[in-house]
This record gives sequence, C-alpha cells and structure tokens, in this order.
Amino acid sequence: MSQQPPPPPPSGGWQPPGGGQPPDESPPPAPPPQPPPSYQPPSYQPPGYQPPPPGGGYQPPPAPGGYQPPGGYAGAMAPPNDSQATLALVLGILGIVCCGLLAPVAFFIGNASRNRIKASGGTLGGSGMATAGFVLGIIGMVELALGILYVIVLIIAAASSHSS
Repeated sequence: MSQQPPPPPPSGGWQPPGGGQPPDESPPPAPPPQPPPSYQPPSYQPPGYQPPPPGGGYQPPPAPGGYQPPGGYAGAMAPPNDSQATLALVLGILGIVCCGLLAPVAFFIGNASRNRIKASGGTLGGSGMATAGFVLGIIGMVELALGILYVIVLIIAAASSHSS
C-alpha cells in the first residue's frame, strides 16, 4: 500500500471535526479581524506643531520664534501702568519739542514714578515710560539751560555793542 496525502479541506462552509487533518495536530489560529481601511487625507504640520490637548479648550498659538514665557505666565496679564509714568513721558516729549519749561516737571514726575514703581514690588508697571520721561526731562533741562545761556550772551553782546 502506498501512502497518499490527505485530501485538501473543502473551502468555506461546515467542516467535520478534524476534517482532513491528522487528529494530533491543532488547526492554526485565525488572524485577528482587521478594521476596514479608512481614508485619512495627508496633512501638513509645521515644525514644532503639537496636537491639541484631549480635553478640548482653546490653547493660544506659540509665540513667534518659539519663545515661551517662564514659569506659567503664558496667560498672565501685565500689571497696570502707573499714571504718573505716562504723564512724565508726555511732559518729557513736550519739554523737548515745544515748551522747555515742562522739562523740569517731567524730570521730577518721572523720578517719583520710577521710585513708586520700584517700591510696588511688581504690582505697578510702566517703568520704561517713567524712565523715558525722566531722561527726556534731563535732556529738556539741558536744552533749556543752553537756551537761557544763549539769551544771556545775546543780551550782553547787545549791551556792549550799544554802549560803544
């Protein structure tokens, strides 16, 4: 007698137990079911892109250049400006441009505002404006002093030419 290979199992349908296979071998495990492929359009994501958080909610975009404010100040508001800082800046500009008599006022108000901002411990802002008013007050006072000296020299020159 010759050995013949067992007949191939019928495709699909019901099979008797051990249908065509030796009883000592177990059938191979069935592959897990695969979900149907779904279409996902290609998406461009710029460098540094981070997907939105799972909870929803709006997250502001990162600042240009990748700057992130230190230690949780991402949404913190700036402290309000000292009103005297704004006044010092305006008076300093006016003291240089049109009325030199306002320059000393800008100097003193700017100095007082800078001291008040330093003493506030960060609850008041506007240090830059106060400093600008202070510096413009100094420049305006120098212009005012030079203008007064020029007028004095003109008066002396006029008096000396008139007496001769």
